[in-house]
Amino acid sequence: MSAQGASPSRLRLLVREVAKFGAVGGLGVLVNMGAFNLLRHATDLQVVRASLLATAIAIAFNYVGFRYFAYRDREKSGRARELTLFLLFSVVGAVIENGILYVATYGFEWNSPWQNNFFKFLGIGLGTLFRFWSYRTWVFRALPAREAVQTAESFLDAPRPAVPAER
Repeated sequence: MSAQGASPSRLRLLVREVAKFGAVGGLGVLVNMGAFNLLRHATDLQVVRASLLATAIAIAFNYVGFRYFAYRDREKSGRARELTLFLLFSVVGAVIENGILYVATYGFEWNSPWQNNFFKFLGIGLGTLFRFWSYRTWVFRALPAREAVQTAESFLDAPRPAVPAER
């Protein structure tokens, strides 16, 4: 679909989705980079091992943020399937992220703290492009229109608690 053919409401929904994904992802980047630097300076772990552990911590953080904030309105059936796909695509994103760091560190011997952080951040950015596409396409799928309407109607038809009258 071309940008001209997109309806304003669909465009607004996409912008909102990107903003929510970005908010969770931005916090996830802080968690990832913070854990990476803490592990690098407080332990004897090699660069890529520290990065992989930091990535795993960020993946757990991001799942909670995506499920309960960014994609809370999406299909909730099949949590085992959702989590399996989330982990699968997260691992692919982690390979992209840490592959870049690995090549920079061990292939080009760019191994200063500044270079480690730069290539870790670059890898996160490229991995994020893949993750955004895969999460929205396969993991946190939009509800079919009919099911979304039924869900909304059932919410609206739910009995409301009685509110005491003011005196």
